[in-house]
Amino acid sequence: MNIGQKVLNLLKDEISEIEYDRYVKHLIYDLKKSSTNLAIFYAPNALVLNWIKSKYKNKIQHLFEINSDSKVNIEITLINSKEKFIIKEKNIQKQPIHSLLNPSFTFDNFMVGGSNQFAYAAVKSVSEKAGILYNPLFIHGGVGLGKTHLMQAAGNIFQNQGKVVIYTTVEQFLNDFIRHIKNKTMERFQEKYRNCDVLLIDDIQFLSNKETIQEEFFHTFEALKGEGKQIILTADKHPKKIAGLEKRLQSRFEHGLIADIQPPELETKIAIIEKKCEINRVILTKDIINYIATVIESNVREIEGILSKLHAYSKLMHVDITLDFTKNVLRDQVQENLANLTLDTITKSVAKDLNIKPSEIRSKSRSKNLVYARRISIYLCRELTQNTMPQLAQYFGMKDHTAISHTLKKINELIQNDEDFKVKIEELTNKITSSS
Repeated sequence: MNIGQKVLNLLKDEISEIEYDRYVKHLIYDLKKSSTNLAIFYAPNALVLNWIKSKYKNKIQHLFEINSDSKVNIEITLINSKEKFIIKEKNIQKQPIHSLLNPSFTFDNFMVGGSNQFAYAAVKSVSEKAGILYNPLFIHGGVGLGKTHLMQAAGNIFQNQGKVVIYTTVEQFLNDFIRHIKNKTMERFQEKYRNCDVLLIDDIQFLSNKETIQEEFFHTFEALKGEGKQIILTADKHPKKIAGLEKRLQSRFEHGLIADIQPPELETKIAIIEKKCEINRVILTKDIINYIATVIESNVREIEGILSKLHAYSKLMHVDITLDFTKNVLRDQVQENLANLTLDTITKSVAKDLNIKPSEIRSKSRSKNLVYARRISIYLCRELTQNTMPQLAQYFGMKDHTAISHTLKKINELIQNDEDFKVKIEELTNKITSSS
């Protein structure tokens, strides 16, 4: 396997399978024309080329560096095109050669909401006073919620200030460590990681049960902390919940500030989609944006993938992006996200939100608040599951499917005419799908 293919395979392990299949796997490495200082790839079209250029050029460059131990410029060319897009480092003397920062990750284009406001404020404060406030800063949360974005936003500010910044994942840190051990060049490894001004490490949970690398990371951490150098770490969970993590590391992670990021609420998801549409020049109506926000999981990367998918389908099929078109394109993805939803799950969520018992929703009571809750439950069960109207009638203790049909008709009228009711439906849909 040549170095170019090896790098693409390594990249595959770091990104989502959807993005790899949609973009990265279409790159072709030119072994004959490439050299020790230049790697040439061919992209099949401008969409793939621009996506790779904006999302992964630095990652590819970094992976070449750690696998060839030399600085490599990356050239991506459209197949059968004379137009070339060359990715070069700017101001090489001023840029740290080990950094893997994405310049598109900034505080300005990070959408702030109640779910991430504390983490945003913490990272922003650290970016203004490196090594003084909150050192280390530990950010934890689920996949695709913006941990890396925030971390790299701070890194970009530090780098623009002339600081030596290293961004890496634990996996890359481990691979680097193993390679230097094999080559008997550990002094170079230690010099690289202990002489930076800022160390940013993603996915710290993967240190779990790796005693040797934990030992090395501990000494790196101590060396940097002792000199007042800033350390920012991310993980999918709180340090206390990372099994197989040495107590001394856990203690040091907790010594600084720990900030968590929760799944975004509906308003934040809508704002994220609107911002991504603006950045990617995708035009969507409010109804389409609201639909995407209410049916997808709370994952920013998934949002980006959906917008790219809609844009690509629209261009290739030469059709406008309508609500029906969106539902059709995302049908399989939505069904996969909602596969685990049950009638009980939905009913319990509605009951909890409206502060009543699930059994009351399924009762024969005609009190106003229970009729309201029952209508919402029926509508959401119909929209979010594959149950038929007769099955819903049986579950809710109604006479037959015509009673369900009448209820659905009434709910659709309320959605059209009552904005508050429509908002409540959207909020509950977001809560239910986010926790599925």
